[in-house]
Amino acid sequence: MTATPSRAELDRARDRTIPDVLPGPGDPALRVLFCGINPGLLSAATGHHFARPGNRFWPVLHDSGFTPRLLRPDEQGELAGLGLGITNMAPRATARADELTAEELVEGGGRLRELVARHRPAWLAVVGIGAYRTAFGHRDARVGEQPEGLGGTGVWVLPNPSGLNAHWSRAAMAAEFGRLRERSRKQSG
Repeated sequence: MTATPSRAELDRARDRTIPDVLPGPGDPALRVLFCGINPGLLSAATGHHFARPGNRFWPVLHDSGFTPRLLRPDEQGELAGLGLGITNMAPRATARADELTAEELVEGGGRLRELVARHRPAWLAVVGIGAYRTAFGHRDARVGEQPEGLGGTGVWVLPNPSGLNAHWSRAAMAAEFGRLRERSRKQSG
């Protein structure tokens, strides 16, 4: 486990990017590519997605059955062996997602389309309805499976697991993640 970065290290992490978690040679095909909004400062400082302790991504991923045990952010590399990956809509790190511009999200949507075309996941799971609406121009989108996919990739919008998204409980998030898991299993099974 990585030591907690100092305030100075967090400040230096602003605007950094972190690598995507994608399958390598010998890993199973990419079943679900999870897409966060952008890295937070702690994620950028550590290089680990969803690293903030209050973020519920890792617990909900486990609660929904995507992972056999609760993974820590520094174990993110284990996802590739499960056919899972992580990327971000906007690559630059900020203290809060609302520091991003609409233009950055739209540009991120274009980058995401290219990434999906290159890696061909069965599902793209965007965690954050507002970012999805802005990036893809679907102003009326709701959480759940989207009517329009990206080529042969289905799109599912999930609630943002940030601790700031208090109106979604962990159990409700796990249920929605679980709906995607079941759908992705039926497709691959």
